[in-house]
Amino acid sequence: MHEQSAHAEHVYTSAQRNNSAAASSPIVASWRRCMTMHQLAPEDERAPLRLTDEEFHHAREQSERLIAGATEELDRLFTTVGKAGCCILLTDRNGIALERRGAVGDDKDFRELGLWTGSVWTEASIGTNGIGTALADERAVAIFRDQHFFCSNIRLSCTTAPIRDHRGELAAALDISTCREDVSEMTLAILTQTVRDAAMRIELNLFRSAFTGARFLMVPAGANSAAALLAVDRHDLVLGATRAARIALQLDDKRIAAGIPAADALQEASVSQQEEIVEAEKAALLRALSRTSGNVSQAALALGISRATLHRKMKKFDLH
Repeated sequence: MHEQSAHAEHVYTSAQRNNSAAASSPIVASWRRCMTMHQLAPEDERAPLRLTDEEFHHAREQSERLIAGATEELDRLFTTVGKAGCCILLTDRNGIALERRGAVGDDKDFRELGLWTGSVWTEASIGTNGIGTALADERAVAIFRDQHFFCSNIRLSCTTAPIRDHRGELAAALDISTCREDVSEMTLAILTQTVRDAAMRIELNLFRSAFTGARFLMVPAGANSAAALLAVDRHDLVLGATRAARIALQLDDKRIAAGIPAADALQEASVSQQEEIVEAEKAALLRALSRTSGNVSQAALALGISRATLHRKMKKFDLH
């Protein structure tokens, strides 16, 4: 009881604090939403809302393509983490748990916490938690024990990644949760990468199933290249793009609907990347010259290049 009252006090104190660290914390931001938007109190004992059988059946019908695209990945993920005391949930964009994987021996604990199909894991339903906060922020999150809003969830650790549909819109969430007491933040970090990778593969499954018969091109997008795909028709026109590809190529529904050739989109991105490199180089030269009050010899030394090379670059960028 003392642990729970101390947790509630910590949530209240942190949410009311106005320093920069608290303001920039996504956990504290979520706690504030729970109190101000959803009128929740951290000391309350509660389980997530549950759908009726009819409501749950309807939710699954609405997400048939999502479930079909995720089933194989859920099974694969369970073989990796299921025996380590982890529960896996797939939810729709409304936080409704549609599919679940868990070891029979852990079922009692997870059912009591509401980590079960038909439960609603939004922030409005159950406060700060992996699924609800990932859906609210539209990004992957890990919530470690007392980072949860409600005292009743402080023995739970969870990590969640959002899943986007073929148009790059938020469609679902994939979560790994555990009640194990020996779970450290380092362990949770490993699970976080695991769930992100699995969510990305589900996204790609959904994308490919939405454009059956199309050719798929991988877009050079740095660390996100594996998730950056274009769907292209036989005339080389872009039919669709994953979110990573949309960001890399500055594509939106309007440009795609207009019928942009894939070659043009990729060429534009290449030119844009070259321009960014040029601007970065120019900025580096300006910083070096500014710090040396325009002394070319000292600036060249700081940049690790010869004085003649710096003069050539200054001429190229018209820097005087």
